[in-house]
Amino acid sequence: MPTETAAARVPRGRRTRMIRTVALLVGVVVPSLVLRELIAARFGRGPLADLGAVAVPMAATAWLAPYASYRRRDALLWLVGPGIYVFTVIAWRVALAPYRDWSPRPEEKPRLRWSGDPEHAGTWLLTERAGDTRHTPSR
Repeated sequence: MPTETAAARVPRGRRTRMIRTVALLVGVVVPSLVLRELIAARFGRGPLADLGAVAVPMAATAWLAPYASYRRRDALLWLVGPGIYVFTVIAWRVALAPYRDWSPRPEEKPRLRWSGDPEHAGTWLLTERAGDTRHTPSR
């Protein structure tokens, strides 16, 4: 049985992290624009089409927010404007998972430990899954 190599444990480089972030953004924003156009074609351009355009990004933001030290309610920011910025920050943070290069919220600290490994210096490592995320582990 092969063991995990050191190369597989190294945090993602900046280029890889950027590619993953852009992929997340495109994977959320493009379907929302397609949904908006489909609703606009059927019911006309109006509030229903606009709400349809933010439905997919709001759901993605609410789903990924706990993994990036945000709260699910931050998805409501899509309704007033700064939602794309918040989702970009969330996507940037999730692209580095399970390592974290930001300070955790106080309620998250019991689940994290400071990485002592020289390869991962300066990052926090998630030691156990959050109970509030209600996701199955990806291991």
